[in-house]
Amino acid sequence: MGIPAAVVLGATGRIGQLMQLAPPKGLHLRLQARQPQDGPVRAGSDWHILDPLADPQALARLAKGAEALLCLAGPVPGRGPAGTADMDDHIRLGEAAVRAGAVAGCRVLLASSAAVYGAQGGLLDEAAALQPANAYGAAKAEMERRCAALGAELGVPVCALRIGNIAGFDAILGGWREGFVLDRFADGSSPRRSYIGVQALAQVLAALLVLRELPPVLNLAQPGAVEMAALLQAAGKPFGTRPAPAAAIAQVALDTNRLQALLPFALAPAEPAQMAAEWAALEPYFT
Repeated sequence: MGIPAAVVLGATGRIGQLMQLAPPKGLHLRLQARQPQDGPVRAGSDWHILDPLADPQALARLAKGAEALLCLAGPVPGRGPAGTADMDDHIRLGEAAVRAGAVAGCRVLLASSAAVYGAQGGLLDEAAALQPANAYGAAKAEMERRCAALGAELGVPVCALRIGNIAGFDAILGGWREGFVLDRFADGSSPRRSYIGVQALAQVLAALLVLRELPPVLNLAQPGAVEMAALLQAAGKPFGTRPAPAAAIAQVALDTNRLQALLPFALAPAEPAQMAAEWAALEPYFT
């Protein structure tokens, strides 16, 4: 019996590249792209060139015999056209993944986002109301809803991963530029959010891809919330501050109890210095 396989749909994005830099042990990744790939990060990888929307049969063939299909595909806000119609590709690609999972007999993991919760503050568990505040969050929420319904209809186990801020792929550490400014609240603090380090993310995804039973939705972050100022300070990135507007939310944190109960290892609490170090080690591959 050979090494189990997992399909990564949309493997040219940053999370897909991360999984190539930190490949899961004991799991073979079949990587999907729409165009041929090259470069040192991708050398020797198992690439499959196909358009999952134009050729769903090819996607189903790719998924045949795989343990799971991880759908990372979809437009990212601020990168290329970001209109509502473009964001709807998240829905179409998610449904294509579920249909391929039905034909191939594999479970499907969908990369969703904490953006589905919108601007709600406090500690948010998976049962919290979805109140997306932008087109990206709305598309992810609709993707979750429609793919869950389609999965139930076709008998495909579907898990939507509501991923928090990824340290280095975010707008704070990853988006830092000279003159960067953070909101400052009355107590002197900056916004606190749920984060996960890049190496921790790779480890968690590897663990989830081999689990045979997953819940329908799952928050994905390290326990606790991180102050954005502390993250930039840990990375040695200077920044200014400005008074936080009245609508600003001091803390948005994801409840990770469900995730922690599933993992075969202890997920370390979010710690700015560690996450900054993880990003510093891998940043050269993403610039």
